Amino acid sequence: MRTGARRRAVRPGFTLVGLLVVLVILGLLAAVAAPQAMRYLGGARHDAAKLQLQGLITAIDLYRLDIGRYPSREEGLAALVQRPAGQERWNGPYVRKSEQLQDPWGHPYRYRVPGENGPYDLFTLGADDRPGGSAEDRDVTSW
Repeated sequence: MRTGARRRAVRPGFTLVGLLVVLVILGLLAAVAAPQAMRYLGGARHDAAKLQLQGLITAIDLYRLDIGRYPSREEGLAALVQRPAGQERWNGPYVRKSEQLQDPWGHPYRYRVPGENGPYDLFTLGADDRPGGSAEDRDVTSW
């Protein structure tokens, strides 16, 4: 009977101290890795915005080929998704979903026609939705 008691006492398993040490190590790793991961995520959203702008530029150019002009200020980018009234030559949708008209931060892309930098300006103001900024708050423009 004494041998069985020893066997139970020596059984491998986790101790409270062992679990605490593992949790502390994981916490330290998270503290070091989290800022780098956030920088990576911010850069990825900025890159995604650049790619989305290129897709919207292509859609706007296709609209112009069909209609003979760029979407008006009143029509805006919604003209890429839904036929504007009176546009019989509209051959869209040029963008499949209206969600594609929003930047990676959930703000609508800004469209200005006539543009200050070309026939039209297409841009997003980044994460802060304000002009200028750096890192993730940096503007992404079509010009």
